[in-house]
Amino acid sequence: MAVSRVHEASALISPCAYHVFLSFRGADTRKNFTDHLYRALVQVGIRTFRDDEEVERGNNIKDEIEKAILHESKIFIIVFSKDYASSTWCLNELVKILEHRKSSQHIVLPVFYDVDPSRVKNQTGSYAEAFARHEENFKSEMDMVQRWRDALKEVADLRGMVLQDRYESQFIQDIVKYVQDKLHHTALYVPPYLVGIDSILRCINWWIEDGSNKVGIAIICGIGGIGKTTIAKVVYNQNIQRFEGYSFLADVREKSEECNGLVRLQRQLISNIVKGKAQKIYTADDGINVWFESIVQLWGAMQSI
Repeated sequence: MAVSRVHEASALISPCAYHVFLSFRGADTRKNFTDHLYRALVQVGIRTFRDDEEVERGNNIKDEIEKAILHESKIFIIVFSKDYASSTWCLNELVKILEHRKSSQHIVLPVFYDVDPSRVKNQTGSYAEAFARHEENFKSEMDMVQRWRDALKEVADLRGMVLQDRYESQFIQDIVKYVQDKLHHTALYVPPYLVGIDSILRCINWWIEDGSNKVGIAIICGIGGIGKTTIAKVVYNQNIQRFEGYSFLADVREKSEECNGLVRLQRQLISNIVKGKAQKIYTADDGINVWFESIVQLWGAMQSI
């Protein structure tokens, strides 16, 4: 059973609300490169945090972003642009991400959009101009300014991706492929050495592969603790590539009993199936309607291929 790759990636498969956290200077790239990158990630089912999309109205933006950095994201993509260093918000965000990296195994990917890595590391050109302003504006907080400088040097030394004179569309696809490879995107974590489940796996896989195009439901019964969820995860991992849409909802009973738990489960299901951000769902009835609309759209797209 090919689960060793999943075992090695267990740190990245721990529960997180987002696969990717996008850090960028909005004035530079929000409506062009970063937007195109965000859409490309979401389109293949990679849950991505972008502040204007994920922070609910009325919530504190700073608190929500810090929560996403510290607790809810697996991979951090930092988009460096020509005027990135002029934003103290971006610099503070960068410091927070690198501090978090020291205490976790999460990945930081620097993306150099329209700036050379050496300019970021050595703070030359527009970065030198930005820091001249920072040193003038924060004369009493030079320790903070130095932390910003150190963070830029540290992140520029990481293995990143540089646009240079490449086609932007291909560059974005390369980033998406990198993220998919790092996430081992389709795999759920299962223990590396499983015993006594081969026969039931053969039966379920035979049933899945019977060639029928009818809707089918498999039910795994048994007392708690005998491995029902593990069997379901292995079946999911072994068969996920066979289907256009897929989702794995764990602990449904417990989550559905939480406040708005059913609605959150519906959002996850729809987001997974259509490989994108689910529409706004506020009630369980909304979720049912959006679910049927999503299935019809997915079926129509499959029929047109």
